[in-house]
Amino acid sequence: MTTNKKQLGAIILASVLVVGVAFSAVTSLVTVRSLGEIKISMGLTPGGTQEDDIAIMDNFWIRSTTQISDAYRSGSDSGLSDRDKETLEMASAVLDEIITEDMTPYEKELAVYDWMTTQLSYDTGVLQVIPQTREDCDNPYGTLKYHNAVCVGYATTFRMFMQMMDIECMVIHSTDLVHSWNLVKLDNAWYHVDIYSDQGAASYASFNMNDQIAGESHDWDINFFPAANGTAYNYAIQNKETLDDIYQIPSRVRQALEEQSGLVALSFSVIDEETAQIAEAMLCDIQSYVDSGDFGPLWMSWTWMHITGTEYVLAIHINGFDTVPTSELSEEELEKAAEAVYEAFGELGGWEAMDEEFTEEAEG
Repeated sequence: MTTNKKQLGAIILASVLVVGVAFSAVTSLVTVRSLGEIKISMGLTPGGTQEDDIAIMDNFWIRSTTQISDAYRSGSDSGLSDRDKETLEMASAVLDEIITEDMTPYEKELAVYDWMTTQLSYDTGVLQVIPQTREDCDNPYGTLKYHNAVCVGYATTFRMFMQMMDIECMVIHSTDLVHSWNLVKLDNAWYHVDIYSDQGAASYASFNMNDQIAGESHDWDINFFPAANGTAYNYAIQNKETLDDIYQIPSRVRQALEEQSGLVALSFSVIDEETAQIAEAMLCDIQSYVDSGDFGPLWMSWTWMHITGTEYVLAIHINGFDTVPTSELSEEELEKAAEAVYEAFGELGGWEAMDEEFTEEAEG
């Protein structure tokens, strides 16, 4: 195979990868605060809503697992099926590994979140309706046994873990029935948790969100599911760093990039619209540097969280540190695919000529 044909093979390999791209625009704090409210107001489901026995994408079912969590709390599995007994055994082993008696409910929730985002993975099927784990990608049995799941598997497994530990939790779904995540209750306040969206990211972007934050990317039936107004246990707020100078933002983000930290949480005791706009402008410039690829295939997102009065927390999430080029295709399959592309398109010289033409026009 020629050098160009090898390049084609590399291109095809790259096309197998899932690359996430996120972007943020300069906007006012008023717009940031109102965006979630607008999207939530549109998330009504005609004809009523229910938590369980709901099909997501017509293929993946949200099912109750209270029989397993009840058995865990009672210490008896006598009423369980063999399948549920195996699920209970796997789930108990995870909790024995990551949970200690002195943990608070928040610390227990965080331990489960950390385990699920690092030990599980997305279903690897290219076609979402034909997952490789097929029948069990949407339930705790398959999620824990194969460490591979769709969003429903993540959500039902997280809820089961929470209910095993007597932490109130629900599975919530989007109004268009294409996604599911969780609501968890801590100190009488509800929070959104979308582990599927945070899988492998280590950015905590979707951990313990209130309605305002979740509403920027999720829609749900607000007439059925409880309002999530909690802020105290949001991960960024729990780990915020107070800054007096808004111009320290670039250096703190640069430090996070070098340390491969997925979150920069900055608290400002006093901030107004003008300084917020300056911060947004700097973040957009930083995004351009990140997009250039100097730090790898990374992408950023950020959000402002109002604490009280003039106090805000700026949560900057950096994703992609764990992105590893992988492919399940064999070298022979990749080479055959590259040959087919080469036969149809020939040398890459045409593209190189186009690049030179654009470069000359830009310089001219």
